[in-house]
Amino acid sequence: MAPPRLRMTNVEKAFGATRALRGVSFEVAPGEVHTLIGENGAGKSTLMKVLSGAHQADSGTMEIDGEAYIPKGPLDARDRGIAMIYQELNLAPDLSVEENIVLGEEPCRMGVIQSKKRRAMAEKAFAQLDHSGFSLKTLVYELSIAEQQLVEIARALIRQPRVLIMDEPTSSLTQVDVDRLFQVINKLKAQGVSIIYISHFLEECQRVCDRFTVLRDGASVGTGEMASTELDDIIHLMVGREMTEIYPHLDHSIGDPVLELKSFQGRKKPESVTLSLRRGEIFGVAGLVGAGRTETLRACFGLDKISGGSIEIAGTEKAVGSPRDRLRQGVGLLSENRKEEGLLLNQSIANNLTMTRFEPFTKMGFINGAKQLEGSQAWIEKLGVRASGPKQIIGELSGGNQQKVAIGRLLHHDATILLLDEPTRGIDVGSKAHIYRLVGELAAQGKAILFVSSYLPELLGVCDTIGVMCRGVLEEVRPAEDWNEHEILSVAVGQEEEK
Repeated sequence: MAPPRLRMTNVEKAFGATRALRGVSFEVAPGEVHTLIGENGAGKSTLMKVLSGAHQADSGTMEIDGEAYIPKGPLDARDRGIAMIYQELNLAPDLSVEENIVLGEEPCRMGVIQSKKRRAMAEKAFAQLDHSGFSLKTLVYELSIAEQQLVEIARALIRQPRVLIMDEPTSSLTQVDVDRLFQVINKLKAQGVSIIYISHFLEECQRVCDRFTVLRDGASVGTGEMASTELDDIIHLMVGREMTEIYPHLDHSIGDPVLELKSFQGRKKPESVTLSLRRGEIFGVAGLVGAGRTETLRACFGLDKISGGSIEIAGTEKAVGSPRDRLRQGVGLLSENRKEEGLLLNQSIANNLTMTRFEPFTKMGFINGAKQLEGSQAWIEKLGVRASGPKQIIGELSGGNQQKVAIGRLLHHDATILLLDEPTRGIDVGSKAHIYRLVGELAAQGKAILFVSSYLPELLGVCDTIGVMCRGVLEEVRPAEDWNEHEILSVAVGQEEEK
């Protein structure tokens, strides 16, 4: 028999006293899509960083097509045919889409970049994604997180990799773009490319992957054929316990409006949003990439300017307001971009949790450090954050645990109106259920929640009301039970309008 494309045997990696990997073994065949599944902190990203040369394993062996593989670094790994798309995007924001896609692979002649060849390379890579929503000349910082994710994927395809690692590639993509990505995966699979697919969306894994391996607490605890394994069995392997309800339902009553938008417009988007968010209501917002969902939340919070229409908070018009004003008015925003906007990655968990509200820990203008740590520890326990303690630097945590801390800051601030942009991005299924329960508890306390998500099952499972945006306009709002996934997508792509 031919050797597997990739074989990792008894791989171990420790960071100080923390054993991130404890003898992991893992195999991927040529042309196979193999999903790596596990909770946040289970060791998935660490294992892939070892494979891609970003970390050196402490022990264990690796082989590529039967040959020993010991990468000296990421460049060496790339030369050996390993390409990785990280969960946290690694793009140059001040360069164009084209320049980012070909970065490090620029065609040159006598030291001069050949612009036409570079453009052709970028177009070829991007064409595989079947996406023409924006120009290759656009600067990356002008794109949404979802659009940046597409650029990251296109860049990984430049070198025709033998092994392509996708770490949460659909976490910010809408269903339409997910479908396009899966078409690309099937093309690459037919070409013999081996794909390691890391995702917390188990339904996606079931749809696109051939086999699975589950990691728990740094060890491989199970592997098998995806088609013949029940999702409940995989979840049990992941969490080590039974999960009876992913979308828990908590009784909550809906009261008077607390946030009203009327013909609300931003500088570019949204073009027109009219909605009423009521006390105790979970209001979901669906739409395609670029539809204006994120821009609506940013304008509401005062991060982007309002160019038209009105916004009322608790019955009072608040058209002009900075983020500081909005915080004082009881509005909290969870950004979809936790890396650049949501967190201070070089600060402690405690500082990130409490930075917008120090009052419980201050006396005469001074912060009581012990009380701050005590209060932060309580949130760590309530949110199930995997960390050594509140003093740990948040940049050391996995992406999912960072997201929990970002949500925890809003809860600590005691905001009455929560603007949540992709709140479960990068969070495993067990933690998602935890977050959904928290959202339900907040609604039961009378909080009002505007919930933007690209994952339609969670909108249908969590929200009371769902509105769908298309081309910058909130087109239609209905009770959640009056929607299904097909109808949401039809409105999102403008089919109903075309008919």
